[in-house]
Amino acid sequence: MPKPPFPDPSPDRLVVALAYDGLCTFEFGLVVEVFGLPRPEMGPGWYRFAVAGVDAGPLRATGGVRLLVDGGLDLLEQAGTIVVPGWRGAEAPVPDALCEALRRAQARGARLLSVCSGVFVLAAAGVLDGRRATTHWRYADALKARYPAVSVDPDVLYVDAGAVLTSAGSAAGLDLCLHLVRRDFGAEAANRVARRLVVPAHRDGGQAQFIERPVPRPAAAARLGPVFDHLLGHLDEAHAQRDLAVRAGMSLRSFIRHFRAATGMAPGEWLLVERLRLARELLETSDAGIEQVALACGFGTAATLRHHFHRRLGLGPTAYRARFARMDGHAGMDGHAGAGLVAGAGAA
Repeated sequence: MPKPPFPDPSPDRLVVALAYDGLCTFEFGLVVEVFGLPRPEMGPGWYRFAVAGVDAGPLRATGGVRLLVDGGLDLLEQAGTIVVPGWRGAEAPVPDALCEALRRAQARGARLLSVCSGVFVLAAAGVLDGRRATTHWRYADALKARYPAVSVDPDVLYVDAGAVLTSAGSAAGLDLCLHLVRRDFGAEAANRVARRLVVPAHRDGGQAQFIERPVPRPAAAARLGPVFDHLLGHLDEAHAQRDLAVRAGMSLRSFIRHFRAATGMAPGEWLLVERLRLARELLETSDAGIEQVALACGFGTAATLRHHFHRRLGLGPTAYRARFARMDGHAGMDGHAGAGLVAGAGAA
């Protein structure tokens, strides 16, 4: 009989998501998608999932949905990870009983994770005091004003502070959930889940790229399609912007303008992001040496690769491989390094 890919079940594999009257349906759904779906291919050590009601049910959710839950706040006493999928609003009060349950859970070692406005629940419980955290960019100022003891970083997709993890806007919650899978089970497991979701296993950059940005023109992206295909197929080669403009049949000035309209980035910045993406994939899934990875991704030398890794990701390629490459046990990460992975990244 083949050996299961992951460890045997243990109590800390129980993920409990909070549900409340006025539940944010999308945020709740993405948590269920990552942690609540049966995944027999992952072996018996995969997460178990339950829903705890903050309020007496049945609960209303956005979109006219009614929800029955598995239990009340007593479920938090059993959870290894507790997820707050949004909240009723930045100004909405947080029940004292919920705050106390979260503090008790943190004290006994449970991990606390928030999606988008769910950070206000963690902040009200006091578990974010003295820690870095993020939330949707629209709520960042309100979070800073109401909870000055929290170090708010509005520019990242998520912050891993070890025992407490927070995500930015709603979709960034998916990035954070996949990050936790990667932290618990390694890159291969996170990649499997991401492929099933048809999303990237991890995105570079931060939410600053989404703030008050004009909608890119589809025509620009379509016209540059052959250029994108060429670049992605030849990341190991040098690419002069003037040559790319010729390939696109544009003047250099027009090419740069159209490229920014389609991607939100200059060609060199976009190329760097894609090279780093490929380098991360190779470090996670191959045994290639750092010098080989650097050459395969167009960085030329290991020193250049290390420079960009440190500048954009907050750690070097060797440390990245040690944290995220598939291992027999768990892929551990301390909170500081986890935060650096997203805090150091530029807009993508």
